[in-house]
Amino acid sequence: MSTTLAKVQHKGAVIIPTQLRTQAGIAEGDIMEVSLHKGRIVLVPKMVIDRFKVPNADGEYNAAQRRGIDARLAKSDADIKHGRVYGPFATAKEMAASIESTIKKQRAPKKKGKAVSAVR
Repeated sequence: MSTTLAKVQHKGAVIIPTQLRTQAGIAEGDIMEVSLHKGRIVLVPKMVIDRFKVPNADGEYNAAQRRGIDARLAKSDADIKHGRVYGPFATAKEMAASIESTIKKQRAPKKKGKAVSAVR
C-alpha cells in the first residue's frame, strides 16, 4: 500500500500523485466516487457509460412503425402472461419437433359439423 501526502488546493482540489494514479489505473477525466467511510475520504474510480454512444433503435423507426412494434410487443406480453407459449425445450431437436407439430396442426383441414341434407 503506497501512501504519500497531498495538499488540498483551491476549491478542494487534491492532486493524486502519478505513481498512485498509475497503480489505481486512474487517467485524466475519469469519474471518481467520493465517500466518507469511518472518518476517511475514499475515492473509487467509476465507469460511466455514455448512453448516446450505446447503439439503440430510437432513431431508426418513424412514429407509425414504432406504434406497430409497440402493439406487437404488447400482444406478445399478453400471450406470455396468459401462458400462450411453447417450451421449455431441453434440446434444439425437441424445439424443432414442437414447431413441426404446430405447423401440421395449423395446416390440417378444419373439421366441420355434420352436413345437413336438404329434404325436399
